[in-house]
Amino acid sequence: MNKRLLYVFCFIVVCIVFFSQCVNNQQPAADIRGNQFAGSTSCVGCHKTVYDSYIATAHFNTSHPGNTQSVKGSFAAPDNVFTYSSAHKVVMEDRADGLFQSSYANGELRESHPFDIVIGSGRKAQTYLYWKQEQYFQLPVSYFVPAHSWANSPGFPATHPRFDRVIPSTCFGCHSSMAGVKALQTQGVTATELFEQNKIVYGIDCERCHGPAAQHVTFHTEHPQENKAMFITKIDSLGNEAKLDMCAICHSGLKAPQQPAFGFKPGDKLSDYYYPDFTRPTKANEMDVHGNQYQLFTASACFRKSKGMNCSSCHNPHATERDNLQVLSQRCMTCHTEAGHNFCKLTSLPVATLSQNCIDCHMPALPSNKIALLTNGQSSPTPDSIRTHLIMVYPEEKLRALNH
Repeated sequence: MNKRLLYVFCFIVVCIVFFSQCVNNQQPAADIRGNQFAGSTSCVGCHKTVYDSYIATAHFNTSHPGNTQSVKGSFAAPDNVFTYSSAHKVVMEDRADGLFQSSYANGELRESHPFDIVIGSGRKAQTYLYWKQEQYFQLPVSYFVPAHSWANSPGFPATHPRFDRVIPSTCFGCHSSMAGVKALQTQGVTATELFEQNKIVYGIDCERCHGPAAQHVTFHTEHPQENKAMFITKIDSLGNEAKLDMCAICHSGLKAPQQPAFGFKPGDKLSDYYYPDFTRPTKANEMDVHGNQYQLFTASACFRKSKGMNCSSCHNPHATERDNLQVLSQRCMTCHTEAGHNFCKLTSLPVATLSQNCIDCHMPALPSNKIALLTNGQSSPTPDSIRTHLIMVYPEEKLRALNH
């Protein structure tokens, strides 16, 4: 081979390598859950309207990478300071290399850690995590939306900041669709999870509820004329208990898992992931920090007397409806009608008015016993307000007492 041909051959090889890299770089990154998952963006082609609606919901936005777009709260003085005492404060700092929480004692910098992950959609509050030595830790200052203020993170001391609260995978189990755990180290009775940095699927994505969809996407991409959903679990085909279990995996309070919640797929049994809970709350304010809506709901007379009532009887999981009490109340009207003699007995208001808002009377928003945040200038924490899922008739005097 002469030099001219050698140069041409080498040039062709370089071009092939270069363009193959370009093609490879255009391919989506493999889903960390495995090749049976397609990723939520693959749903857009056929389900764009549902997808566009869902990405605005609190479920989808329950976790984010930490940046100026996702973190609520001011980073401009003086609103970027949370003061514990004259000696201790935490300052929210927007630096060239990212957002940080920095603690100062008597004017001296003691610790500083980045806003690596945002937990919470920001509807009520956000809290934040940072990464260190293959673990995630919670930052001491959160953001309380109703007060428009930085606040002491729930359960943290009110006298000084601490940065040593470790966040386990069970928290990510309901605030993300996957977080990569690479090892579990045990020493005596202590177990330590080690995470893979940046290996996380943020928010509750489509496949977290509908199951792995790669085969479904491949089939319908190749057979666009096929209208029957193939290779995907049809939620409507599930029994009522299975539909309830899909929501209860995250909305039944904080419990010790038998196996990671990440593995739950539609049709699985809740009892295979958590030990059975036979308790049934009887008081409207029996709501724990992570919300035992499932137990409260299934203790309600509405549920017990129904034939197939579940969470989606009232909630459209693909839409943000929480502030549209009229829409939610209309769903009550599917069972509670004047003709059925089970309509509201309050006679002081016209029927048209009653049907606009069943929710505030029969599912009142109550102060949380566990979620309370201390903001600047407060002497005591402000409890969050949580709408009870124990549906019942509350006497007017009882409603007044519950809300005071």
